[in-house]
Amino acid sequence: MPATSVADSRLPALRLAALVLLVILAISGWMAGDKATWLLETLPVMIALPLLAFTHRRYPLTTLLYVLAFLHCLVLIYGGIYTYAETPFGFWLRDWLGTQRNPYDKIGHFMQGFVPAIAAREILLRGNHVRGPRMRFFLVLCVVMAISACYELIEWGVALLSDQAADAFLGTQGDPWDTQSDMGFALLGGLCALLLLPRLHDRQLQRLPAARPTPTPQAARR
Repeated sequence: MPATSVADSRLPALRLAALVLLVILAISGWMAGDKATWLLETLPVMIALPLLAFTHRRYPLTTLLYVLAFLHCLVLIYGGIYTYAETPFGFWLRDWLGTQRNPYDKIGHFMQGFVPAIAAREILLRGNHVRGPRMRFFLVLCVVMAISACYELIEWGVALLSDQAADAFLGTQGDPWDTQSDMGFALLGGLCALLLLPRLHDRQLQRLPAARPTPTPQAARR
């Protein structure tokens, strides 16, 4: 995909968004009653923030993907404060929907499919890895399901290693089909992203600022 300019005018807004997330993350850690579960739930945020910061110069993302990543981080942080099974918003949803369990974890898994779908689509398009739209659609969903499956395996590993944090982190709430429904919501999120956002995503890819190459040692000496 072509880019229009080298300078990224979004940088001040991106820095502000990162600062806001750091402040919210710090406050959430102070508010969290179960620090171990908070750490497990918010660890993806702690990994994503520095990764996005370090790769921005060489591989800037679309504004759409940055916004979705920001929203996904908020979902994770909110779940980390209370644990997914105890979020107040989830209890409100439970009463409103008439369900028997707190459904907030399904929002998290929906986002786990929605956001990676756009990320995978962006990587495939920018690298020109797949030309056919049907094959690209299929491969993006494969990536979404692979990420969801890996996360479920991580949850299983945590359950085996830590009995204390397992129940709060897994958030099954007695549902024997929780793992399958989690992956189902991730698939639904990926489908929604691919059906609703391609045109907006394509327009933003066309306007994406060019990556700035890292100076070579020879160029630096000049």
